[in-house]
Amino acid sequence: MGKPRVILRKCDEYDTDVIAGIIRESVSDLKVRISGKVFIKPNIVSANRQYIHHSYTDPRVVEAMVKVLKEKGLTDITAGESGGYGVPSRLFFKESGYFDLAKKAGFKLVDLNEHPFVKEPLKKGVYHKEIMLSGFIKEADFKIWMPKLKYHIFASITNTLKLNVGILYHKERMLYHDYRIHEKIVDLLEAGYPDLIVSDAVDITYGFESAPYPARLGALIISDHPLAADVAASYIMGYEPENVRHLAIAAERGYGSLKLDDIMISGDTTIDELRAKPKGKTRLFQVLNELETPIRFFAGLAPDTGRVCDGGCEGAVKGCLGTVEKRRPGSLKGAKKGAIVTGIYKGDVIMPDAPVLLVGTCTRVEGRLEAKKVYHIKGCPMGAKDLFIKIPMIFGMPSPMLDKRDALLFISNSVEKGLNILKNRILSGK
Repeated sequence: MGKPRVILRKCDEYDTDVIAGIIRESVSDLKVRISGKVFIKPNIVSANRQYIHHSYTDPRVVEAMVKVLKEKGLTDITAGESGGYGVPSRLFFKESGYFDLAKKAGFKLVDLNEHPFVKEPLKKGVYHKEIMLSGFIKEADFKIWMPKLKYHIFASITNTLKLNVGILYHKERMLYHDYRIHEKIVDLLEAGYPDLIVSDAVDITYGFESAPYPARLGALIISDHPLAADVAASYIMGYEPENVRHLAIAAERGYGSLKLDDIMISGDTTIDELRAKPKGKTRLFQVLNELETPIRFFAGLAPDTGRVCDGGCEGAVKGCLGTVEKRRPGSLKGAKKGAIVTGIYKGDVIMPDAPVLLVGTCTRVEGRLEAKKVYHIKGCPMGAKDLFIKIPMIFGMPSPMLDKRDALLFISNSVEKGLNILKNRILSGK
């Protein structure tokens, strides 16, 4: 068996015809044979027409992929996503333009949560021993993963492997989404193993990945191997793959090598050229105490682990603040003085003239705690709704929860989602 392949191609603009040409040439170069039922998994984790425009795979990249598939005579094409936890994915489909694209390009677009699933055992799973797997994925003859290359607040980068969190039904999405998140990501690769990867790296992003800021990289990453694609992506983003925890774990479990010498890399640009390009504030929201704000942050450990709960409460705080700041720039700088604690913090938290917020059921301060007032939001996992109400209220920032437009969209799409679940259950006889 030959080396896994990664093709790096220049792509300076979101031109559908140009992108289709690159995909067409790359599929031929990889000698990939596509047939039968095709399932496409883009990243549509979030979208908001007012302030979130770059968190998702650009629809024009998916449009180009569908164009190439139809040229090959393939017509049974489904794209699906299980977007951000607790929000109907169909809302993100509308806000990102994906519903319009599906009608225009002629493929089926589904919120995985609205359709039947099968119980899929995971033989390699450490925490997930089985998952609720969409019938669309289970029955697909060929799977194409189309991630958006982004910096990530706790996973360093999100590309192919991290994309699999979006194959989980919302009922299971937050399981092990705590200090075990990196192992969880690799658990999912067994069920979400693509035959082809086409990564949107025309615009990469930095900051909170669900409400990020764009930087033009001008590239597409095409591969026949998920770990190889992410190894190349990690180098491009400035990381050694050994230092990206979910990639290191994937290699340990036998999914492939982290060495570039073990990957055949080709194309019209190089890792070094792409790595050298400016990428914005690459650590923004990855390290809370680097933020320009009067709020101080104290990260403790998850119980009985010796590990920071980076995928749990700390990640939830980062996501909340990242969304607040993206919606209303300057909110963090103008916030009231105070402190936020996550996990079991063994040091002192001394804020006698300001509030201290403890986030998470297990969170406590084992040293001295002095505060004007102490608040404690409990939860494991931590509910986004509680954070989006409490944090802005305590620290004097505008809350996204008070946006009337978004509230109405959430309600109407939740009703629509519920009706579709009922309809699909009746049609499937379950």
